[in-house]
Amino acid sequence: MGPDHPHYLQALELGKEVADLLDCTSWTGAGPGLMDAATKGALESGKPVGGFKIAKEAGEWTASNFHSYLPPETYLTCRFFSARKHGLVDAAVRSSCSDRTAVVALPGGIGTLDEMFEILTLIQLQRIGSELPVPFLVMNYDSYYQKLLDFLGDCESWGTVSKGEVASLWKICENNSEALACLAEFYGLPSSGEERHEVSVQIE
Repeated sequence: MGPDHPHYLQALELGKEVADLLDCTSWTGAGPGLMDAATKGALESGKPVGGFKIAKEAGEWTASNFHSYLPPETYLTCRFFSARKHGLVDAAVRSSCSDRTAVVALPGGIGTLDEMFEILTLIQLQRIGSELPVPFLVMNYDSYYQKLLDFLGDCESWGTVSKGEVASLWKICENNSEALACLAEFYGLPSSGEERHEVSVQIE
C-alpha cells in the first residue's frame, strides 16, 4: 500500500494525530507501506520516532540494515522477527499512571497478523509485562479485517474462544476519529493546551 493508497493516507494522518493527541514517542516496524505512513505522520507532528526494523521485509528482494531516512540512532535492525516483536511489545509497557501507551494495528499481511495475535495472547494471559492496562486498537479501514473478525465469531460458536473474550481485549475502529476518541476516553486526556506527560505509542 503505497502513498497513493487510501489506507496509506489514513495511516499517515493517524500517525500524526495520535502523536499530537498523546504528545508521545511513536514506535513502528520502520518498514514500507503503512509502517512508512505511520512513521512519516509521527515525524510530521514533530514528536520523537523510533523503529524496530527487520533486515528483510516480505516482498523485498534484498536485505538492508539501514533505513532510508530515519537517523541510525533512532532505530534498531533486527535479524529475527521475534526480536522486533519483543521490542514493539516492550514499547507499549506502562509502569505508572503517567505512562500513556497504545498498540495500534493497521491493515497488513502475515507479519502484522503474527504481531496482532501475539499481543492479543499476551494481554489475554496477562503476560504483556505491563503493570497497567494498554489500549489495543485495530484499524478496520474499509472493513479490512471483517472476515477475520467473522472467523473469530465462528470460533465462539465452536467453543474454541470464550464468548465476548476477544472483543474485550481490543477495540475495533472503523476510522481515525473512532481511534482518537477511544484513546482520549481511555486516558481521560486534558483539554487542548493543558500539560501532558511523555508517553509512547506503538504502531504496526
